Amino acid sequence: MRIAFFGGTFDPVHRGHLGVARAALEEFALDRVLFAPVGRQPLKEKTAEAPFADRVAMVSLACSEVEPAGTMVLSEIDAPKPGGQPNYTVDTLAELHREHPEAELYAIAGADSFLTVRSWREPNRLLELARWIVVSRPGFDLGQLASLDLRPEQRARVHLLDSVHQDVSASELRRRLRAGEACEDWLPERVLGYIRERGLYGSRV
Repeated sequence: MRIAFFGGTFDPVHRGHLGVARAALEEFALDRVLFAPVGRQPLKEKTAEAPFADRVAMVSLACSEVEPAGTMVLSEIDAPKPGGQPNYTVDTLAELHREHPEAELYAIAGADSFLTVRSWREPNRLLELARWIVVSRPGFDLGQLASLDLRPEQRARVHLLDSVHQDVSASELRRRLRAGEACEDWLPERVLGYIRERGLYGSRV
C-alpha cells in the first residue's frame, strides 16, 4: 500500500489542496492521501485563524465529497500537543511508520516549503522516512534543489509534481470570505457552507 502524508494548516482547506492530492494519487499510484491539519507549525509564528477543531471538520467535509471514497481521508495525527509544543514532521512520519509498517510512505510538500527542509528537525531522517512529492509552483526552477546538497540516494527519493495548475492563495481566500465575495470556485460546497454557518474568517451568510 502507498500512503501519502499531506500536512498543513488547511486554514481553510480548498480546491487547490484537493487538486494536489488528486494529481499525486494518479501520478504516483497512491492508495490514500492523509490530510493532516497541524496543531502548531515549528517554523511559523503566526497561528491559524480557525481553531483546530474547525479545520478538522472542514477537512473531513472536503474529503467526504471525493470519489472514490477513502482515497482522501482526514488524519488527526498532527493534533495540538500538550503545552502548545510544535508538531515536528519527523515525529509524525515516524508515528505513521509505526501505524502502517507495511506501507510505502510518501510526504507531499510545496516546492517553496521543501526548499527550507534543511532547517527542519532531522532533515536527513525525513528523507529516509518517506519519499517526497514536491509540488512545483509556476516558474519553479528544478535547479533550486541543488541548494539542498542532497546525496544521490536522497535525490532519488524526491519526486516533482508539476501537473497542478490551480494556484489558490489561502490569505486571498480568507480576504474574499471577509469581504463577502463569491468563493464557490475555490471552496468545496460543504466547506463553504460550514464556514458561513460558523461565521469563520468574518464570513457573511
